[in-house]
Amino acid sequence: MAVSGIGGIFFRARDPKALAEWYAAHFGVGAGAWGLWHPAGGASVFAPVATDSDQFPTDRPLMLNFRVDDLDDLLKRLAAAGIEAITRPEWDSEIGRFARILDPEGNPIELWEPAPGH
Repeated sequence: MAVSGIGGIFFRARDPKALAEWYAAHFGVGAGAWGLWHPAGGASVFAPVATDSDQFPTDRPLMLNFRVDDLDDLLKRLAAAGIEAITRPEWDSEIGRFARILDPEGNPIELWEPAPGH
């Protein structure tokens, strides 16, 4: 296979430094030098979606999806930090449980706790 994984995610921000600090503080993402992050092995999804999809706001070109080990614990920590999360029973399925939040600049983030075996 020519590609062995995602080497980085780059996106525009009004305040890149503040946004990088927010991601590092709440998710441990990009906390290393140059924004380096060593994610645990596991499934990742690469899926273009229709331009009129309601999966995330249509004025945003992408949605980040983070795999998490304990969704309930993370949601409690985010709530304590004043970060609102949305959960809906219809989002959960045989592949796992989901929640959605927005970062400080309005970028959508989906949190995914994979079901065993996914």
